[in-house]
Amino acid sequence: MGSIRINQEYLKGIRARIQDLFLSDEIPWVVGYSGGKDSTAVLQLVWEALSKLAPEQRNRKPVHVISTDTLVEQPVVAAWVAESLELMRQAAKEQAMPIQPHRLTPRVEDSYWVNLIGRGYPAPRPMFRWCTSRLKIEPSNRFILEVAQKHGQAIVVLGTRKAESAARAQTMERYEKQRVRDLLSPNGSLPNSWVFTPIEDWSNDDVWLYLMQNPNPWGRSNKDLLTMYRGATADNECPLVVDTSTPSCGSSRFGCWVCTLVTADKSMEAMIQNDREKEWMTPLLEFRNNEIGMLDEQGRIDDRHRRDFRRMDGTIKLNPRDGRPIPGPYTKRWREHLLRRLLEVENEVIRAAPPELKNYRLISDAELREIRRIWVEEKHEFDDALPRIYEEVKGEPYPYMDDLDVGPFGRAEWDLLRELCGDNEVFLELQASLLNVEQSVQGTTVRRAVVDKLEQAIKRCYFEDETDAQQFAEKLQRVRGIEQLSLEHEFESI
Repeated sequence: MGSIRINQEYLKGIRARIQDLFLSDEIPWVVGYSGGKDSTAVLQLVWEALSKLAPEQRNRKPVHVISTDTLVEQPVVAAWVAESLELMRQAAKEQAMPIQPHRLTPRVEDSYWVNLIGRGYPAPRPMFRWCTSRLKIEPSNRFILEVAQKHGQAIVVLGTRKAESAARAQTMERYEKQRVRDLLSPNGSLPNSWVFTPIEDWSNDDVWLYLMQNPNPWGRSNKDLLTMYRGATADNECPLVVDTSTPSCGSSRFGCWVCTLVTADKSMEAMIQNDREKEWMTPLLEFRNNEIGMLDEQGRIDDRHRRDFRRMDGTIKLNPRDGRPIPGPYTKRWREHLLRRLLEVENEVIRAAPPELKNYRLISDAELREIRRIWVEEKHEFDDALPRIYEEVKGEPYPYMDDLDVGPFGRAEWDLLRELCGDNEVFLELQASLLNVEQSVQGTTVRRAVVDKLEQAIKRCYFEDETDAQQFAEKLQRVRGIEQLSLEHEFESI
């Protein structure tokens, strides 16, 4: 199918449709670009189509190219995308194209490490997938909304294809039925924006055949892209697509190197296995497997022993399967361990990475500063452990000590408090919280807020330990069950 359909006559027709849609209104375009084969094919089609228009026609409105960097992207792919965006910027200027590349990132408070290490969110899993919206969806949605608000509407051009999965095909077909303009589907999540999917009916073979037969207009070799996909397959095979009988490597996927929504990072494993020059990524893979993605015999993340028995707000919720409290955020001890190991891995990567990645950082200064703020101000951990961990691992003083006023208490007072509280971590947390709250409101005249904060701290540390919390939750559950039965009896008697 691919070799018969993806010919110059077919491509001439699809480019003409792109041109007609582009010239039909003044609505700006936003093209999603991940660096993968599908988004590369779509952007290349758009670039080729617009390049054949007169300069005054193609420059009538902007074409924004957005790439969302989660800040935990697989480093080889992240470097590929960064270089590609810069090549696009240069080529667009030289060719007088309306292409405007943008690298989008999550807000620092939404970043992976701030939530995992700072707030203690447990590693993402199918039933608690907190990462996708924060790291990927929100940055792109913010940009698209800004464009739509400025211009009234926006057209989002995507490389989504029905052949990717049955669920994707079903979703695309549902929106296809709602089209009010030819080729444009409504955006299910954003108002005043439309979705254009030029290759929605292409197969993997179609995509590779097109990329191999048509040079990349911004100067990035599509053969190098093929090589990158090939290196990310376990069997090191990603043959050139020449006809429909030839399998493609379209199943290769790139994503966040920390991803725990899959049991194994097969693409990174394959890259390391297939190319000795990629062995510098081994510490990343080991950190992901041993520190974040700890799996039990059923392939589920086994981190209960690393987490608090209470939820973030101190409440207790029992698991209906085993009756035990559903664990909450990572403990202080484990958060500090994760930070230390992450910085150690960063040191290893910097020493072993190729020259072009010598400045590669696993965690940014902005994230470190926000993590420290959360630990000190929100979690009341006045021992201020982050600067100490940073200096011990990096061998140099933490550069942002003046960010926070941690007050008169420090590590010495924390260690004394820990000694007085013994092994009772909940009691230690309660005393630290009460001291920190009182210290933070010194000199204030309105004491109502102080009482509220003290009450919140006491409520969070109400239980002595997990057993006490479970007994309380079970008792509360029984009381509520009796009340419900009583209420049902009253309704039956009316």
